[in-house]
Parts: sequence; C-alpha cells; structure tokens
Amino acid sequence: MTEPTRAGLCDAYRRLGRLGLIQGSSGNISVRTQDGMLISPSGTTPDGIEPTHLVAMTLDHAVPKASSEWALHAGLYRSNPAIGAVVHTHADACTALSCLAEPLPAFHYMVASFGGGDVRCAPYATFGTPRLAALAVAAMQDRSACLLANHGMIATGATLDDALAATLRLETLARQYLLARSAGPPRLLTPEQMADARTRYLTY
Repeated sequence: MTEPTRAGLCDAYRRLGRLGLIQGSSGNISVRTQDGMLISPSGTTPDGIEPTHLVAMTLDHAVPKASSEWALHAGLYRSNPAIGAVVHTHADACTALSCLAEPLPAFHYMVASFGGGDVRCAPYATFGTPRLAALAVAAMQDRSACLLANHGMIATGATLDDALAATLRLETLARQYLLARSAGPPRLLTPEQMADARTRYLTY
C-alpha cells in the first residue's frame, strides 16, 4: 500500500470521529489490499491515529496490534469480492436500534439503498470472535450494511468513500426511524414500493 492510501484511511477515521460516529476507540475501518487488508489498530482514537499505526495483514489470521474486530472485516472481504472497504462503529442511533435487536425496516425508501427491504440485525455474539464475523456475513447477504445486536453497525462499499457514505446514511436513517417511532408506529412502505425504489437506485 502506498502512503497516500494509508493517509486516506487515517483521514477517513478522523472524519468518523468529527462526525461523532466513533467515540474513543469504539470503531474500526479497513480497505482491501492485494494481499489482504489494511486495518486500523486496536485501541486507537480518531485524534491519535497515524499512517504508521495502520496494520497490513492477510485475511487468514490475527497479527499483533490489528483491530480486535479484524475477523469481522476479513469475513466480509472473503464473502464478497466486490467489497473494497469496511467501516464498523458504535454510532448512537444504530447502536440504540441494535440494542432492541430489531432490523431497520422499510420506513423510508432510502433503506433500499442497502440492497433490500430492510437492514438486518445480526444476533448477538461476543465482540472480536469468529462467531460474530459469521453472523454478520449472514446478515449482510445481498446487503451492504447491517446492525450488530447490542453492539453497533457495519457498512461496506466498493470504495472507502462508498463505505463512509453508507455509514453516515445508515446512522441518519436509524435516527430518523427512532424519532418517528417515538411519535407512533411508522407507516412502512410495501414490498412493491421498496422494489421500485431498489430499481431506481440501479440508475441513481
């Protein structure tokens, strides 16, 4: 990996912090590389991350200083060759919804931008475990994002910019859904309406 790519990954991590999507060290970010991935280190913060802190590794086994959630990232890369970047955060609204162990339903047409009629919530598993990675991969079949029960969220993209945009979009939608639900049961769109929205997104 070149230094501009390392610098870009650090800039993206810092941006997540400025947006309030990562608090302290409760999040991680990676990009696919020819040999595996480049991932943020364990215990880092948006204010403290530097290009030299990033960890280059294969998708097969842990290496020192890599994020404790490396298996989650690796599992997604192995499951879908179209994924070029992964973002995992404990963003407030997504985490609140994940603590209800519920999916984000079809309350807004933009939910379709993640590939289906909802954003699934993977069942709970201990952080940093192969079990969590497997559950997340299953929840993201035909999707580009999911919630992780009692934990947070994860979003992917073909590029780092795509993954960042998906992260911000999912957090915004989760917040809007919780706001709507606080006023009453949201009106959900029909499967047909969501299918129309997904079709529109193909040329958006």
